[in-house]
Amino acid sequence: MKKLVIIGFLGTTLDTGAKDKRWERWRPSVALCQQPGLSVDRLELIRGGRSANLARSIIQDIAEVSPHTKVREHILPMQNPWDFSEVYTVLHDFARSYPFDPDKEDYLVNITTGTHVAQICWFLLTEAHFIPARLLQLSPRSKADRDYSPVGAHAIIDLDLSRYDEISRRFALERDEAASFLKSGIATRNPAFNLMIDQIEKVAIRSKAPVLLTGPTGAGKSQLAKRIFELKKARRQVSGNFIEVNCATLRGDQAMSTLFGHTKGAFTGAQSDRAGLMKSADKGVLFMDEIGELGLDEQAMCLRAIEEKKFLPVGADKDSTSDFQLLAGTNKDLAACVREGSFREDLYARLNLWTFQLPALKDRLEDIEPNLDFELRRYSEQEGDNITFNKEARDLYLSFAHEPEALWRANFRDLSASITRMATLAPKGRIDETTVREEIDRLKQHWNAAAENRNSNDDLLKHHLDKQQIDQLDLFDRVQLGTVLSVCQQSKTLSAAGRTLFAISRNNKKSGNDADRLRKYLQRFDLMFEKIQK
Repeated sequence: MKKLVIIGFLGTTLDTGAKDKRWERWRPSVALCQQPGLSVDRLELIRGGRSANLARSIIQDIAEVSPHTKVREHILPMQNPWDFSEVYTVLHDFARSYPFDPDKEDYLVNITTGTHVAQICWFLLTEAHFIPARLLQLSPRSKADRDYSPVGAHAIIDLDLSRYDEISRRFALERDEAASFLKSGIATRNPAFNLMIDQIEKVAIRSKAPVLLTGPTGAGKSQLAKRIFELKKARRQVSGNFIEVNCATLRGDQAMSTLFGHTKGAFTGAQSDRAGLMKSADKGVLFMDEIGELGLDEQAMCLRAIEEKKFLPVGADKDSTSDFQLLAGTNKDLAACVREGSFREDLYARLNLWTFQLPALKDRLEDIEPNLDFELRRYSEQEGDNITFNKEARDLYLSFAHEPEALWRANFRDLSASITRMATLAPKGRIDETTVREEIDRLKQHWNAAAENRNSNDDLLKHHLDKQQIDQLDLFDRVQLGTVLSVCQQSKTLSAAGRTLFAISRNNKKSGNDADRLRKYLQRFDLMFEKIQK
């Protein structure tokens, strides 16, 4: 039979009492040896250096009420018993040096005595298994009770939650709810995706380190980033805002100002101070989508902001501070970008601690059906109109969605747009087979046109650039430059091409030269309008 060993502090307040009335008073260190059902073989009594007399008195009284209990004193002097760091260090050292033998002894840690700081430290050390014990809580009885006794009562707290089925179920339910929250309540079926979400949920709750979300455009990186923020907000882990920026839109001199802010007069047009997005994300979350598009100078500033929580606004001579968690998204292979020299290796190393690859929709075909239901619910909430499928139409759409010709090039964006179109056109709130067939034709035409446009753009690039130049282009630049080349070929003059390409932005400018804007853009690729026309 195992011996019972109790570890606890001498109670410098609770264990004291007038000598002639000491048996009338509840004294936890004595009472623990009087508890019915507890036969204490050894008491490890911890005290400070100034409690020798009290300890001697308590040991004598324990010997009187429980002669078989052996008491061993441990003097652990602490300068400040309310200093968490000091108390935890002292007790941690005690636990590491104590010769625990769980095969032969059962251990209880008495959390009744000692400061509140000591009680918390006991709990943490026991929960982390530095001490292989359960917790013992003693309590006095009211003198008004008919069965009053200074012995009081006790309760044993086992931190092994597997023994508490109801508590275990509750914790499991909370974990499931957190994972479901990250999936927007969608009952996804893809095992790999569900496992990834479970991992993201743990990281989101337990870590403040940067998280990198990779995957193709439309895979749901932006939506997942927002849900991570909302989960942390619900757990009161962040008090600030969710700030989102698409790094592909940060170009030229404005990139630094947008991210890090500027001071009044820092450059022409800086008529007032600007905080910048990083400052706006203080105490919150900053999501930098398409971070692979960020310039090298901005990358260096970002790295310092992540590591030191400091950055220098444009035109400032004093650092600004912001404590935010960074979420980053990209559809690029950042490791390849590092090798090419377009992305800093040190920043990539900092981001790569937690990297999660979001799969394309074609790799999650089993999740199309639950996402279809989610998109219908979202449409109903936004438009206030309940839309449903009839059975034949639903089966027809799902059958097509799983076929190889369903390309889903834009992933969930394609699916969301498709459901929105059918819901809008549904006769009398019911999506029928005719509506589905029309939508299938529309999707096929859209994907075919995109493929033709991409092939056309590739042909134009090959005609005007050599292979080395093309290989250095990002997908973003390929699509953009291909469109520009196509417009230039169809336009008679540089000015006409500029008016077509800048038709919207030119209306918002007080003055400007569209031809000059186009000429400078083409010069970035060593191209001239006149040669494109030939």
